[in-house]
Formats: sequence, structure tokens, C-alpha cells
Amino acid sequence: MKNTLNIRRLALDVDKAIATPSLIELAAAISDCQGVEGFNITVSGIDIETVGMDVTIEGQHLNYDELAQAMRETGAMVHSIDQIICGERIVERVKRAR
Repeated sequence: MKNTLNIRRLALDVDKAIATPSLIELAAAISDCQGVEGFNITVSGIDIETVGMDVTIEGQHLNYDELAQAMRETGAMVHSIDQIICGERIVERVKRAR
């Protein structure tokens, strides 16, 4: 039995203040985390004080706690994990017909 969970993709709902951090600062913080091979930050909404973002990160043996801490240190906050994919390969969601 394996002791470590091989997280391959995390889709996160992340908010930050309008002023800081910049998307470049947030990207640098994510990039510095272990196992990150690629990621996408997409602004999903802006209001008076905050910017909402969808952040999708892919790699090998991603460490959620390290990623969340790195984002917190820039001033961004993870609100939820919207998708997690684990294992030896990435399995895309199959939409079921009902």
C-alpha cells in the first residue's frame, strides 16, 4: 500500500485583494512549489475589493498544504478545492447521462 497520495491536478477557487498580490507574484509563488509542472490562473470575477480566480495546477505529487501556504504568503486565499485528480495518470471527468 502506498503511503503518499500522488496529486496530479488541483482546481482551486482563489481570491485576492484588488491591489496585491499581482497575478505575476501569485504565479511565482505557485511555480516555486514542489511538483508543479504547469498551471493556469484565470480571473473569474472582480468586485470592489477582491479578484476571484480559478487556479488549475498540474504536476506530480503536488502538496496542497505547500501550495495553499505559498498563496497565503502572497496575500491570496484558497476558498475551495473544486477538483482533485490523483494516481498514475490523469482521468478526465466523464459526464453521466441521466
